[in-house]
Amino acid sequence: MAPPFDWWAKGGHKGTPVVVKMENPNWSMVELEAPSEDDFLIRNSPTDPRAKARGKNAKQLTWVLLLKAHRAAGCLTSIASTLGSIGPAFRRRVASRRTDTEDVPSFENRTVRTGFYTCIKLFLWLSLLLLGFEIAAYYKGWHHFVASGHHLKYIFTTPFGVKDVFEWLYSHWVLIRVGLIAPPLQLLANVCIVLFLTQSLDRLILCLCCLWIRFKKIKPIPKEDAVAALENGFFPMVLVQIPMCNEKEVYQHSIAAMCKLEWPRSKILIQVLDDSDDSITQLLIKEEVLKWKHEGANIVYQHREIRDGYKAGNLKSAMSCKYVKDYEYVAIFDADFQPSTDFLKRTIPHFKDNEDVGLVQARWSFVNKEENLLTRLQNINLSFHFEVEQQVNGVLINFFGFNGTAGVWRIKALEDSGGWLERTTVEDMDIAVRAHLQGWKFIFLNDVECQCELPESYEAYRKQQHRWHSGPMQLFRLCLPDIIHAKISLWKKFNLIFLFFLLRKLILPFYSFTLFCIILPMTMFIPEAELPAWVVCYVPATMSFLNVLPAPKSFPFIVPYLLFENTMSVTKFNAMISGLFQLGNAYEWVVTKKSGRSSEGDLVSLVEEDPKHQFQGSELSLEEIEANILQEQKVRKKKHNRIYRKELALAFLLLMASARSLLSVQGIHFYFLLFQGIAFLLVGLDLIGEQVS
Repeated sequence: MAPPFDWWAKGGHKGTPVVVKMENPNWSMVELEAPSEDDFLIRNSPTDPRAKARGKNAKQLTWVLLLKAHRAAGCLTSIASTLGSIGPAFRRRVASRRTDTEDVPSFENRTVRTGFYTCIKLFLWLSLLLLGFEIAAYYKGWHHFVASGHHLKYIFTTPFGVKDVFEWLYSHWVLIRVGLIAPPLQLLANVCIVLFLTQSLDRLILCLCCLWIRFKKIKPIPKEDAVAALENGFFPMVLVQIPMCNEKEVYQHSIAAMCKLEWPRSKILIQVLDDSDDSITQLLIKEEVLKWKHEGANIVYQHREIRDGYKAGNLKSAMSCKYVKDYEYVAIFDADFQPSTDFLKRTIPHFKDNEDVGLVQARWSFVNKEENLLTRLQNINLSFHFEVEQQVNGVLINFFGFNGTAGVWRIKALEDSGGWLERTTVEDMDIAVRAHLQGWKFIFLNDVECQCELPESYEAYRKQQHRWHSGPMQLFRLCLPDIIHAKISLWKKFNLIFLFFLLRKLILPFYSFTLFCIILPMTMFIPEAELPAWVVCYVPATMSFLNVLPAPKSFPFIVPYLLFENTMSVTKFNAMISGLFQLGNAYEWVVTKKSGRSSEGDLVSLVEEDPKHQFQGSELSLEEIEANILQEQKVRKKKHNRIYRKELALAFLLLMASARSLLSVQGIHFYFLLFQGIAFLLVGLDLIGEQVS
């Protein structure tokens, strides 16, 4: 390849070569010559400037059109290849016969798990029957009659008999839906609309408060003497805990990040709390801890034989060690979290001279947020959660839900609140609520980030969301009496009961699923009950716009985000009901699968590390461990996707409702139902992410 500055040495061409690569590999690479400086001159030629201008303008136009044609062709071929892959993917899903009913835990009641799906399936068959009725009525011309006095008069005055049994059935169906079905359906729709508007108002107020915080540049600032104390060498004792379970993909990055924290080694102790039941994983983690011990890190390895209480039991067991009494603070990080080296220096000073501060929480950032569509949509949700919800609640009321990781607790606050309890699947929210009831304050640091991973498969994300929405309902049932009798202000009680639990944890998944997945398609078959266009389109679009604001690069995904959130409402609603009524899988706790992705800096640091300490003193030989890892990698190459029956049934229900809306010329309702049905179809076929077994 010629040096880049050879262009200036050649007098022939003054333009810049442009290389256009097609996304479709069947297209070849084309080299075009961009317009030179002379191409843009109109009247500087001594001979026939107008003719020369016309020639140059034609050359410019040809160049631009050719470039745009190649771009359009690449876009079309990319879309065509994507659409073409859906058919084979669908056939693979059907042929594999893997559904979401597999791998059900032994403690879970299968009848409870399938009851929700049975209800959706019955509704689907009923809608199919009604769609056939409506199509037949459409071709008979009855669709012009609506549920009005004219329609009812037509029904009562037209003689019915054996000459037209279908007409008799349809007319009585209209009477039933007008008198018996439409009124309660409209009432339920109105109730859901009120809940929807209430939750939307709450979200709007949060966004306005966030803008006010940004405008005023409000953020927690540690006191000067606290920062000066660190500079003068006064470091408090800090305990760092890394709870993990069978997470061989990420343990190295996490342990390395903790051991590199900038804190005197005599003032810090790192606890690796391993709940793994896989002997190879245990061995690898032990070797990693031993390696860092030889490097001089103050680190210990703890393993529980019986995994009672999951993560809460693991943390509770770690806090029961005798040496914990020598430490003042405890920082908790999940196995995939990688804090920056100055994390403790930016968080611990906020405790000094603030004796009522019990928790300092940092926000999350994600190393794989652009990995696929699923991670992009998760990034939108979590960016709003940290930037808006956590920051506003931290500034205005000094309370928010502990995120379970990337936070530092005052050990006295943990002990004063009763310590870790295994009674729910959201032990982090549990301890936060109990600490708040005891009067402890929380600080959220929006400018301190801790890198971690997002689930890249729908199966992993679905299980995570089930735990996150089932646990709060379990906690609400348990904490409600304590909140009512707590010695806190009425405003704090109102915030906990109505805003924190009911509005954001119960009402949100309830109306999201009921309104857009049940009531909306029903109004297509029961046209006497209706949802206004602003409920279906304009308000949800506005709320989605507000959600995307903290992640401005995600604006192109605002429509997929809106559709996907409605799709996830099925899982969230099911989890909410399970937790509220203590049904079969309410206490299911599944560790979110990790892929082991790291930032570029982490990869460089791993390359620079000396591997001489690895696998010292292991019970298995290095060759045996490598063979096990290679064998596992071969297994991981096989992609196992599932068919999610509830999502698939709702996809067909919404698509049938969109077909029904065409008969009534429903406008925006048709487009919403169509695209929402397609979104459910893609998720039901597990086309939004790959599940690795």
